[in-house]
Amino acid sequence: MTLSIVVPVLNEAETIGAALSALAPLRGRGAEVIVVDGGSRDVTATLAEPLADSVLHAPRGRASQMNAGAARARGDILLFLHADTRLPADADRLVSEGLRESGFAWGRFDVQIEGTHPLLPIVAAGMTLRSRITGICTGDQAMFVQRAAFREAGGFPDIPLMEDVALSRALKRVSPPLCLRARVTTSGRRWEKHGILRTILLMWRLRLSYFLGAPPETLARRYGYVPREG
Repeated sequence: MTLSIVVPVLNEAETIGAALSALAPLRGRGAEVIVVDGGSRDVTATLAEPLADSVLHAPRGRASQMNAGAARARGDILLFLHADTRLPADADRLVSEGLRESGFAWGRFDVQIEGTHPLLPIVAAGMTLRSRITGICTGDQAMFVQRAAFREAGGFPDIPLMEDVALSRALKRVSPPLCLRARVTTSGRRWEKHGILRTILLMWRLRLSYFLGAPPETLARRYGYVPREG
């Protein structure tokens, strides 16, 4: 099965070169890399062009951008990767063999968080455990899904927050998730910038509110998301 990696970006000029260079070995083995820019005001798209198979432009918002990338992708498997997350070196093999052997339609990786704060390993362990218990994947865990299952689930709903949770819930009706023990490495900048405990409590409140029926637009404003125009 062939793999397409979709990377949504917004103003990532400082990190996009390293992020895409890390995917070069996967491209060398046949993986497709698609970068979807959501209206960056820097040179993110320009820097990405020589390091990706396609650079697209879509309305800002991870859901909109990832759906645009999925629509262009040629691979049998779609993998959605944040620009500040790094895959294991053999991610292509782990994903294709894991899906084939398990018979599942989608899945995610365990996660480790890069940073110096001593609580970050505990946060990562909690994310992994919660995901295994609930079957819900978050964007930091590099969700992957077979193309047919993605279409059956309706893709990402075009909401400003919790799009990964919403798609996970839809995909659980297709199959259980494949929970790979190999770990992706994601940046701890969000936690370290806003405070570890404060960020954890905020995300817990947002996720609980979402499951209780709060509109994603309201939750996005609490998270600090600025609505896009139009």
